[in-house]
Amino acid sequence: MQFGLFTVGDVTTDPTTGRTPSEAERIKSMVAIAFKAEEVGLDVFATGEHHNPPFVPSSPTTMLGYIAARTEKLILSTATTLITTNDPVKIAEDFAMLQHLADGRVDLMLGRGNTGPVYPWFGKDIRDGIDLAIENYHLLHRLWREDVVDWEGRFRTPLHSFTSTPRPLDGKPPFVWHGSIRSPEIAEQAAHYGDGFFANNIFWPKEHFQRLIELYRQRFEHYGHGSADQAIVGLGGHVFMRKNSQDAVREFRPYFDKAPVYGHGPSLEEFTEQTPLTVGSPQEVIDKTLTFREYFGDYQRQLFLLDHAGLPLKTVLEQLDILGEEVLPVLRREFAALRPAHVPAGPVR
Repeated sequence: MQFGLFTVGDVTTDPTTGRTPSEAERIKSMVAIAFKAEEVGLDVFATGEHHNPPFVPSSPTTMLGYIAARTEKLILSTATTLITTNDPVKIAEDFAMLQHLADGRVDLMLGRGNTGPVYPWFGKDIRDGIDLAIENYHLLHRLWREDVVDWEGRFRTPLHSFTSTPRPLDGKPPFVWHGSIRSPEIAEQAAHYGDGFFANNIFWPKEHFQRLIELYRQRFEHYGHGSADQAIVGLGGHVFMRKNSQDAVREFRPYFDKAPVYGHGPSLEEFTEQTPLTVGSPQEVIDKTLTFREYFGDYQRQLFLLDHAGLPLKTVLEQLDILGEEVLPVLRREFAALRPAHVPAGPVR
């Protein structure tokens, strides 16, 4: 079981102080959070990809390359690489280069993103979103596995005797997760290739994601990649902790209420009841996270969101200390004890 964190890289005003960090401050805070993640024993750091305010991570491989040079064990990943609007050739080459720089500590999560205007900014039509995701990944998959590619599709110019460079490290492409919060076509795509499926279940009730994950598991087995319970599943989650639950709720509420991803909607109490969001004590985080296995089966990667909604860096680093000291040891022990021997622990090179 792999544990890590993901960031969406939002630049948000702290609702308790009225202070807004600069883009430079936010970028450097994301890097500091990644370093702290390795220090406290997390396995994975993943950054989102966004091309619009209030978000700053428009170039994930640039940031991950910098982090790679300053870390030793951390798996460097993305919380979405936009397979719809990025050229598959550029994805192939950027992540192969990152592989070499990071000595293979690289994987990535492909997704369509949740910002409609990004499509025309990159010359695409949102109505082609699913078709773009399917066609572009088919090309990316080939570029990493075939030294010379001839290819023709709907959405980009043909390739004739093309070789992407550099080639994947030791001839082994990065592991790929397909992320989705609503699309069965993406679950099908992940299953077809035998890749991982990541359900960022921070938004909606668990029943919705149970259906997507069950579809992925069934189709993973159908395509001959292993039994359904051996399918590679990742989950999201969002936590905020203090020693006492009441203190955690009191401190986090103003941030939740203004959060750009899911503020201004259901109450904090409604969200914590219906979604994986956990605001409370370390023990409450442990207890709720362990229930994910009951809903979704044995899974391989758990990523937490910690730095959203204007939380100051000092607070996020405190959260990481709590996670590393009080939560992770218990989760590792409990998930390891429950996982059957034939179920893989997590994707590695």
